[in-house]
Amino acid sequence: MSTLQNKVFGSNAGWGALALRIPVGIIFMAHGAQKLFGWFGGYGLEATGQWMDSIGMSPGYLMALLAGSAEFFGGLALIVGLLVRPAGFVLAITMLVAIFSVHISHGLFMSNNGYEFALALLSATVALAIMGAGRASVDTVIARR
Repeated sequence: MSTLQNKVFGSNAGWGALALRIPVGIIFMAHGAQKLFGWFGGYGLEATGQWMDSIGMSPGYLMALLAGSAEFFGGLALIVGLLVRPAGFVLAITMLVAIFSVHISHGLFMSNNGYEFALALLSATVALAIMGAGRASVDTVIARR
């Protein structure tokens, strides 16, 4: 296996990564589905884009599409265990943007719309980007070939 393939697919994280990947993946998929499709009480792409425009993230529709896609497809990648390191990296960037564009001015706590939850998700995605998918993953199957 080439060095690049090993960096993308390889992992010695064991089973612990699975315990992190599944719930974090579900959370991201659900949030992405809210933005993209209006599922789970979300507003959908058009309304999310208008909101993003209103907070200065223009063009709002494109920003909503990018954030929603990163969350939905990145979450799916975490659940399946495919391309976990790149997905973790993209999701970590998404959480940094969310923290600094939406939540930082409200302080830490979620009760005030703070960055507490986004920081927890940032930590989880950074950990997955560093350690990889772990044993029960498509990445591990690919790495063994």
